[in-house]
Amino acid sequence: MTRSIGRSLELYYIDGRPDGMLTAELFNWTGHVLMAPRTQIAEALARAEASYAGVYLLIGEQEGEPLAYVGEGEDISARIRSHDVHKDWWISAVLITASANKLNKAHVRYLEARLIAEARSIGRVPLDNGTNPTPATLSEADVAKMEAFLENLFIVLPAVRVDMFIQRTRPTPTLVSVQPISQTLQVADASNRSDERFTLQLKREKFKADAVLNADGEFVVLAGSQARALQGPSPYAELTRELIRAGVIADGPDGYQFTQNYAFKSPSAAASVALGRSSNGTTAWCRVGDGRTYKQWEAMKLGAKTDLSEGSN
Repeated sequence: MTRSIGRSLELYYIDGRPDGMLTAELFNWTGHVLMAPRTQIAEALARAEASYAGVYLLIGEQEGEPLAYVGEGEDISARIRSHDVHKDWWISAVLITASANKLNKAHVRYLEARLIAEARSIGRVPLDNGTNPTPATLSEADVAKMEAFLENLFIVLPAVRVDMFIQRTRPTPTLVSVQPISQTLQVADASNRSDERFTLQLKREKFKADAVLNADGEFVVLAGSQARALQGPSPYAELTRELIRAGVIADGPDGYQFTQNYAFKSPSAAASVALGRSSNGTTAWCRVGDGRTYKQWEAMKLGAKTDLSEGSN
């Protein structure tokens, strides 16, 4: 089993403001990311790295819906100046380059094509790009370098508030029989813990959704689970609309349903999207096998861990 290795990320707020320009770099990575709001684009393009070869993202919205554009250039500042005139919907720009201007034209064409393909595959944010470019032909070694570059880039982008490349659909988990809580807590290595299974039901409406809490701490609603259209105000209304746009939630034989497994950040986010309204997921989801709510299960789990810890001293 491969053990995950932590990464060290440095964020630098150029003018000391969290909503202003910032740069992001990973230790031992040649890439450099500059994020700038449109109101500071002149200052951003005056920086040395803005004249490097690289790729860039324009982030914004049009008619109330999110929108993005992916581009490349040997001098990305010139390309963004052109977009400043011809595209009026974007509100921030992300400039992606490499130290010492090490990327060449073929590299950035490859990166642009891969980013467009990845964004469209995930489907979280529509693109203003009209075509799907073919990646530039690179040597085997250069392809490996660019794929490694992208792997690091996908770690950095969420740190600068760009989450359009986060893949939250998941493969079907292997479901095992539910174990008594006392047994699941005695597993020494958390990475070997089996997925915990939960269900959400509205018996009067014959509504049912199923989920698992996996070993990575993700609350994954399973494909085939039912979902409802928005019933009222919800802090997750935009996420619901995003999942419908991406096809993760679609019309089924009995109304909306999840077409893919989807990882949520919390049980409440999962319950609110499934039910189409604000919901406390810690009491809405019940553990398969014993009927305890997520809240009750979590409390017992924490209490049992405390008891086990105290008993080992």
